[in-house]
Amino acid sequence: MTQTRRGLLIILSSPSGAGKSTLAKRLMTWDTSLRFSVSATTRAPRDGEVDGKDYYFSSVEQFQKSVADGEMLEHARVFGNYYGSPVAPVQAAIEEGRDVLFDIDWQGAQQISKSALQDNVLSIFILPPSIKELHNRLVSRGKDAEDVIEARMQKSWDEISHWDGYDYVLVNDDLDATEQRLKTIIEAERMRSAQQPWLLDFVRGLQTEFEEQP
Repeated sequence: MTQTRRGLLIILSSPSGAGKSTLAKRLMTWDTSLRFSVSATTRAPRDGEVDGKDYYFSSVEQFQKSVADGEMLEHARVFGNYYGSPVAPVQAAIEEGRDVLFDIDWQGAQQISKSALQDNVLSIFILPPSIKELHNRLVSRGKDAEDVIEARMQKSWDEISHWDGYDYVLVNDDLDATEQRLKTIIEAERMRSAQQPWLLDFVRGLQTEFEEQP
């Protein structure tokens, strides 16, 4: 019997600087079968970002048309730009029994958790060890101007306030330890009976075999 499981939609969320993007990259290295959900966005590319790999870069008009046509699994406006997850590649991966990894905010997580794919969702929120450390991480990565960092800090509490809407919550006080906890969670969720559609026929076969005993 082919023991094919259903794919998971693994959602990682956190305020900017708490480590979710780094953890997502580590998970992709750990399990190369993981498919990363490449988001569409209307913001301008940063240095080194590649269209179709880091993001699908889009105009506002193109993005809004995709939403209207039902082509986005979730979408939100963040810091003046639109972000969203195209539904077609996600649906294809789930049907193939492959897990899809999402690096998105709480708004997107809520939309996916209420979508037609909600039974496949595994949501995890990453908390920083302190607000001071969160600020230090934003400054040290050197990607954003001071005003952008301040805006991200102002938004961080709103994001943190949605922690209780997730299946799991981890405090990222040690990157290696947090990575290990993430792996443990994912491996356990993959083994849930709800993710194993083949089990029903297997158990029925056991029942038939039992009843046919002399």
